[in-house]
Amino acid sequence: MRQTPDYVLDRPSVDDLDQFFSIDSDLRVWTHLPSGRLTDEEEAEAILVRLASQWELDGIGPWMVRQIPGGDILGHCGCSLRGVSGPGASRGTPGAFWNLGYRFRPEAQGRGLATAVSREAMEAAADIDPELPVVAYLLEVNTASAEVARRLGLELVHRAPDAGNPDPTAVRLVFADRELTAAQLDATLA
Repeated sequence: MRQTPDYVLDRPSVDDLDQFFSIDSDLRVWTHLPSGRLTDEEEAEAILVRLASQWELDGIGPWMVRQIPGGDILGHCGCSLRGVSGPGASRGTPGAFWNLGYRFRPEAQGRGLATAVSREAMEAAADIDPELPVVAYLLEVNTASAEVARRLGLELVHRAPDAGNPDPTAVRLVFADRELTAAQLDATLA
């Protein structure tokens, strides 16, 4: 657990299931990608188990963000290792990158939490492997998320139709803290 005057960061746990599901199933959180909304608590539990295991495997992962220790979850935010797969995969894989993600309850949005916690996540990722870029990918219509990426100093490195999105007009933006290799960009689009 890490505590600041404004928030508390905890590693994810299956004890967080009800609140995690409440956030990730809220239609207001998914206005930009309704198909991404969770509809099944079992799926939410599997995601929480995976998020917790990321901490064990990679030394980092998303945090559950609270206002006070043991309080309600305001959202989740952090960096996860992406672009690696299969047995023995590591940060040395050519497509590897840190994926920065943030999702907060509507009542907690607009308070600067995504920016503040994302800064901490980027610092933590750099402490583990500064050679890997930090990437945030999102839909163009999600202007608030893009603004957070820009506030963090991330630069737009890719803009194209969002392959596989149920909305054929959707456009994916990829922001990064440095230039991406072709393998890293391909991994963000997979």
